[in-house]
Amino acid sequence: MHVVAVLALDGVSALDLSIPCQVFAIPTGHDGTPAYEVRVCADRAVAATAGPVEPFRISSSHGWDDVLGAGTVVVPGIPHDQVPSPRALRLLREAAAGGARIASICTGAFVLAHAGLLEGRRATTHWRFADVLAERFPGTRVDPSVLYVDEGRILTSAGIAAGLDLCLHMIRRDHGAAVAAKAARMLVMPPQRTGGQAQYIEYRAPEEDTADLGDTLQWMRGKLGEPLSLADIAAHAMMSRRSLARHFRAQTGTTPLRWLLAQRVQRARELLETTALPLTRVAQECGFGSVETLRHHFARQVGTTPSAYRMAFRV
Repeated sequence: MHVVAVLALDGVSALDLSIPCQVFAIPTGHDGTPAYEVRVCADRAVAATAGPVEPFRISSSHGWDDVLGAGTVVVPGIPHDQVPSPRALRLLREAAAGGARIASICTGAFVLAHAGLLEGRRATTHWRFADVLAERFPGTRVDPSVLYVDEGRILTSAGIAAGLDLCLHMIRRDHGAAVAAKAARMLVMPPQRTGGQAQYIEYRAPEEDTADLGDTLQWMRGKLGEPLSLADIAAHAMMSRRSLARHFRAQTGTTPLRWLLAQRVQRARELLETTALPLTRVAQECGFGSVETLRHHFARQVGTTPSAYRMAFRV
């Protein structure tokens, strides 16, 4: 069983800590059991924080040294200006050198940076602290506009709830889109959020913008196999194209046609995993029209071909 070690440092964010424990413990295995064993690794009883409050302390039967036996190590956030324990940093470097996948949630990216694991890499963290991370660790290419960054063996996520997106992404990498979708249903959240954390940086009062695209998004999902133009989408939303573009970016972080494309690729992943439909049918069902178009967009978003993906994740 794939072991996920959650490194609990003093001052750990209570929500960040609970996210990987909850997500990876979901019974996503084909026999109805969890596909991962989750271990919280704490050197001693440590204070968990919720903003400025320390609501409780936690202890565990697993110590920091147990991260060395894990396939994945998740580092939840701690106060961004806190200097991590040198021993914890050494263990993270040893785990990475041993082939473990290292992931951070929110300000956990600062811990990875202190360990030298983000040097020369692209990374993200909570948008409030992105500039601080970039200034303190100039060798890291900080991207404040995304929910998570996957650099292969090193992954980072944005603020707090983006840890859910990152954990689902790792399940998707390990077991495919259908298993990740099953976990997302248990969490009552979308399998894959389109857009980035930039959409949450500015707050817009409800009275300033009352448009809700929920019905239109659902309508678009129901018509993935049909040709949809921007005019069609605007007509359903009863908006001008300009208003549609503005509301769409505010609610999804992207444009209508890019959102539609992402949904079509997601549907193609599900069909490749769960059916034996030939690629021509998959392309038609997802609105790509031809296998060549399917291959082009699938490779750009998933990084492999539809045939190779089916061989890897076909149930």
